[in-house]
Amino acid sequence: MGVEKQGCRWEDRVRDIPDGGVRIDRYVSEVAGLFARSQLRQRNPRFFINGKVVKASSRVYTGDRIALMYEDQPEPSFGAQAIDLSIIYEDEHVIVVDKPQGLVVHPAAGNWSGTLVQGLLYHCRELGERFGEDTVRPGIVHRLDKDTSGVLIAAKDPETRQFLAEQFANRRCKKRYIALVKGDLSNATGRMESGIIRDPKNRKRFTWTMSGGKPAVTEYTRLRRGNDCSLAAFNLLTGRTHQIRVHTLMLGHPVIGDPIYGRKNTRFPDLGLMLHSMSLEILLPGEREPRRFIAPLPERFRAPLQQCWGLDYRAVDPD
Repeated sequence: MGVEKQGCRWEDRVRDIPDGGVRIDRYVSEVAGLFARSQLRQRNPRFFINGKVVKASSRVYTGDRIALMYEDQPEPSFGAQAIDLSIIYEDEHVIVVDKPQGLVVHPAAGNWSGTLVQGLLYHCRELGERFGEDTVRPGIVHRLDKDTSGVLIAAKDPETRQFLAEQFANRRCKKRYIALVKGDLSNATGRMESGIIRDPKNRKRFTWTMSGGKPAVTEYTRLRRGNDCSLAAFNLLTGRTHQIRVHTLMLGHPVIGDPIYGRKNTRFPDLGLMLHSMSLEILLPGEREPRRFIAPLPERFRAPLQQCWGLDYRAVDPD
């Protein structure tokens, strides 16, 4: 996109905008992805189009030169916080937790505190020292979206993080998710392959493409089917951001409760994202055989599974 940052000044040339144009504040936050609109307002922004000062509501068009002047904000400090962790397994090298829905994995814009990382720093007091300058993601090997619950493994030292990260990168670990999706999933099994790219119209979303993008492969097995929802297990053969959420939308059966890729479900309008990382199989340092860690379905699955199929959510097996 040809973005240039100069201290508290940001510049860009607008490309590939629909004929009707787009508000400059939305362009900065959603197309360029510089700041969320709420964060943008906190920085007392001044907008320029082709050298002239304009309002936030002014529209930009393809070919415009735009600039933003904004106030810098001090770097946040990250410290340990007492956060209740549901620990599945722990030894001198790793800690495996059942991450609850709503917990952000590591500090980032809009979520500088109260994250899993800060809980890990409190629980594993030596973590910060071992990872030195990596204050944002010490020990983090992989992540789950804020609204996705389930199994997550973290390393207690850099060597272990590298050992685990290589297994994720080389697809030697096995990840299995359970999701409640919209509609009648007619095929008992399936495989979805595509590229995944950031949605050019909304920087908060990703979308699929059949040419280019980061390769993504997802396999699924239907566990239960119904007219308005189905229960399925998903195996991730790659690990792209929002991969299951994008691929289920591609399939025509988005995850129920998804605030980004789905619509409010009329039968279960109050459900959050019904996606759960149920199991992770991975080799730990010093061991010869992989271990499998399981996080049972959480409470939010109780009502829909009971109402749709008379199924006890606690009885759902990752296999």
